[in-house]
Amino acid sequence: MIYIDNEITNPYFNLASEEYLLKNTDQECFMLWRNESCIVVGKNQNTISEINTDFVEENKIPVVRRLTGGGAVFHDLGNLNFTFIVNDAESLRNFKKFVQPVIEVLNDLGINAEFTGRNDLVIGERKFAGNAQAFHNRRVIHHGAILFSADMTNLAKALKPKPIKFQGKSVKSVTSRVTNIAEHLKADLSVIQFKDMILEKVKKNDKESQVVRFTDEEIHLIKKLEAEKYSTWEWNFGSSPKYNFESIRKFSGGTVELHLYVEDGIIKECRIFGDFFGKREVTELETALLGGKHSRDSIESLLGKLNLDDYMFNVKPEELAEMFI
Repeated sequence: MIYIDNEITNPYFNLASEEYLLKNTDQECFMLWRNESCIVVGKNQNTISEINTDFVEENKIPVVRRLTGGGAVFHDLGNLNFTFIVNDAESLRNFKKFVQPVIEVLNDLGINAEFTGRNDLVIGERKFAGNAQAFHNRRVIHHGAILFSADMTNLAKALKPKPIKFQGKSVKSVTSRVTNIAEHLKADLSVIQFKDMILEKVKKNDKESQVVRFTDEEIHLIKKLEAEKYSTWEWNFGSSPKYNFESIRKFSGGTVELHLYVEDGIIKECRIFGDFFGKREVTELETALLGGKHSRDSIESLLGKLNLDDYMFNVKPEELAEMFI
């Protein structure tokens, strides 16, 4: 097994690097890595329903979809992420096998950590890590996100969704009581020192271990995958499952009720109701919105090309656009 020394903190690059290693190499590997502040959503999730859009946009927090299932998580430099890729199909669903080094390091530090439920690591009843897996050509990727000294305020704000507007079959994140490992330490320890301890634990039974860095060619190929997939709206938002979206809001010009059907992030059906007044048929507005991306920028752009006052007296385009997210 090779051990990849990855100090890059770009979330788009790091998620792309996992897919590159899984699908374009044949060696078993282990990687510890960190991301700058970002939200990572599961492969099967409806991105917009998982994030606090206002907070994310105001703070310019990247949102990126991973290649595994499970729920949305907040990353920052106080998180430590780990990735195993093995050539062993029997390892699929064997989550405990991969988290054992983390548990052992924490036990060495005097912390009683346990694996529980489907994919969680806990201290007492408080979760500090989640795990997920994917499978490709008999290769299994297992990764997890460890809360070491993460900013819990930003975590709560970034993942706190607005009142539920969505109905569908996509996975919904479950709000759990969470904790940072740092809260339970008896002596000061940095996230980098903790990272080194986990690496040594993983390496101890592998006499042929080798620590490597990405080559220039690998970085080029990963950045290509990042640009073509992991940094795109189509992957991070457009790949969301089909869903219905509903919203209602009262403006100075009246109450507006919105109903959307969205597929691949694109508005396929749109109905607008309310007690507002206008001189043109609202069906024209509905039609104009069809085929557009279900994103604030796209909707504001579409509305900006129309004279919204023709359809809704005293309703501003930027106010109406807020209803869509």
